[in-house]
Amino acid sequence: MDQSVAAKEQPRYIKLNERDNVAIVVNDFGLPAGSRFACGLTLRAFVPQGHKTALVDIAQDEPIVRYGEVIGYALSPISAGEWVDEARIRMPEAPDLDKLEISTAVPAPLPPLEGFTFEGFRNTDGSVGTKNILGISSSVQCVKGTMEYAVKRIRAELLPKYPNVDDVVPLTHAYGCGVAITAPDAVIPIRTLQNIALNPNFGGEILVISLGCEKLAPERLVPEGISDAIVRMQDEAFDGFGAIVDAIMTQAEARLKILNKRTRETCPASDLVIGLQCGGSDAFSGVTANPAVGFAADLLVRAGATVMFSEVTEVRDAIQLLTRRAINEDVGRALVREMAWYDSYLARGGADRSANTTPGNKKGGLANIVEKSLGSIVKSGSSAITGVLSPGEKATQKGMLFAATPASDFICGTLQLASGMTLQVFTTGRGTPYGLAAAPVIKVATRSELARRWKDLIDFDAGRIATGERTIEETGWDLFRLILDVASGRTKPWSDRWGIHNDLTLFNPAPVT
Repeated sequence: MDQSVAAKEQPRYIKLNERDNVAIVVNDFGLPAGSRFACGLTLRAFVPQGHKTALVDIAQDEPIVRYGEVIGYALSPISAGEWVDEARIRMPEAPDLDKLEISTAVPAPLPPLEGFTFEGFRNTDGSVGTKNILGISSSVQCVKGTMEYAVKRIRAELLPKYPNVDDVVPLTHAYGCGVAITAPDAVIPIRTLQNIALNPNFGGEILVISLGCEKLAPERLVPEGISDAIVRMQDEAFDGFGAIVDAIMTQAEARLKILNKRTRETCPASDLVIGLQCGGSDAFSGVTANPAVGFAADLLVRAGATVMFSEVTEVRDAIQLLTRRAINEDVGRALVREMAWYDSYLARGGADRSANTTPGNKKGGLANIVEKSLGSIVKSGSSAITGVLSPGEKATQKGMLFAATPASDFICGTLQLASGMTLQVFTTGRGTPYGLAAAPVIKVATRSELARRWKDLIDFDAGRIATGERTIEETGWDLFRLILDVASGRTKPWSDRWGIHNDLTLFNPAPVT
């Protein structure tokens, strides 16, 4: 961290709400002690970029306010100009789920946005994909090695013959046997696998590889109307491993022939199903990237699209701001239901929501999960929340939805795919190579320094908002247009260009036997 470089820049901070008594330092590499802001405030100590400084003297036990909300209480007196790091803040209690206002501030419908289209793959059920992929699923983890071997051959020997097919994707997982498959919570991983097979990017041509003795019967994973989509390794008709792989190749080629007939056609933006996610968040997430994503999300909702945001622990401490936006009582109660379920899930594991924040989050200026949550929900925009999905549940309505998931990037991405997501927008302040094979991922940087340094991993720079080069509205429109371009295949995100794709990770809160 080069303080000599920081000292040469005009000191700048961002205060988000008139009630805030702290602000974050904007300057790359932070600011040294003695830095004087235009308002006359002088730093008493070095403050890293994105970290908070007190704007006024804050007495012990007085609230520390950012986003106009209390993010904690001072553990000891804090003087104006001091660094307000996590060690100086006592975290408040989570909002009481029994005392939340529901549907008291439902936003008025935004004016329709018409005329925006993308080039997608229309399916027989009316859904539209942004990719044309052969998905090969499994009913048990035991067949993972066989699937990966077969997919390697399919890509090398078959895929070049079918140029309209983007890829062959193995949907591997660590489930299917050795689990309490009839336990109530087992519905989550099973529903997830069932609905991933229905993702529009697979075009309805899923193939399932089974061992043959597992608890999760492969028939449960095959979409209705497809009777010949299962290869059972233990089938006595197979003479050796080579015969098994040949059968997989034959089944795969039959589906590749069908998928190869799919071509992109002009579709209204209302056919999009967009997932929103954070990863490696920092104090700029709620200032630049997430507000820009929120503005773009409002544009998508106005265009009639389906947009989902997730990560229960990263909305739990700001849930009071979301239940007010619920379009009706039922949606508001569903939000409360998902928060309560996750509170209980964490308690059973001897944890609470404070375990969410990572060392990277804290290094990026986030003091606790409360501050992180307030920045996280900004990506949901300003539209009414029209629906709530339990983990792995398929989306059936339009508008802004809350899809309940853990905050893990990999589990969240898997569950959003099950909910029907065909493109994901992923904001990051610390940086991540995260990507999904089954859907394009647009990575949005919160800081321009990160976007420059990771120029071949970051797809979009929202840091220009902090520097004053672009407004939130301008950046949101830029991102909206990029979403349409990526959905159309005109622009390929960096994770797809490099082939960086994370494994799917099922959420299984049920017992393992």
